Amino acid sequence: MITAEKLFDISAGNYDKTEEVRFKLHTINTIENTKRYLNTNDIVLDYGCATGTKALELAKTVKMIYAIDISSKMIELAKRKAANSNTVNAEFAKATIFDSRFVNESFDVITAFNILHLLEDVTKTVQRITDLLKPGGLFISSTPYLGEKMTHRDKFIFSLVVLIMKIGLFPSIKRFKYSELEDLIAHRNLQIVETEKTYHRLSGCFIVEKKIN
Repeated sequence: MITAEKLFDISAGNYDKTEEVRFKLHTINTIENTKRYLNTNDIVLDYGCATGTKALELAKTVKMIYAIDISSKMIELAKRKAANSNTVNAEFAKATIFDSRFVNESFDVITAFNILHLLEDVTKTVQRITDLLKPGGLFISSTPYLGEKMTHRDKFIFSLVVLIMKIGLFPSIKRFKYSELEDLIAHRNLQIVETEKTYHRLSGCFIVEKKIN
């Protein structure tokens, strides 16, 4: 079975075309919604940064952003973008959220855009995110819930994805419904600040949660 890391390495070269063309409006809205919660003194961790488009935009409004992804090819492209834009407060690295270099209660904000539906264990990941946040820190996520509204074209495309998942040529994708998504990222130390349903070709949910202790 192909791993997520291998798939993202293969797709890295075309990722920006998908993010900035097909899902351009979603990308813009996610960035602008997130910026409303950021401050100039914030230390941010962007989990699953891909080629760094969102991280580099968010870097303009924070003190420092650390951006990680499991794909070395994605990280190479992100580093190139950072160098080309002379962005000095964004650091990109191949890593997972469980990397030992990250210390508990060291981040003001942790973002996770379009990644939760790809994870094997969402509950374990949310626990780790909660541990890494400072008290009062924010967990901001944007996730497609594929168990609900889609265009006919996207339904057809996703049916093909399901088929190749079954034969091991594509990593497993969770088809969350909206209510399931809220329940999955719930945590006793996180309090929901905002939820917003979105629809830009696919149904999605923008959620902001605050660590209460």
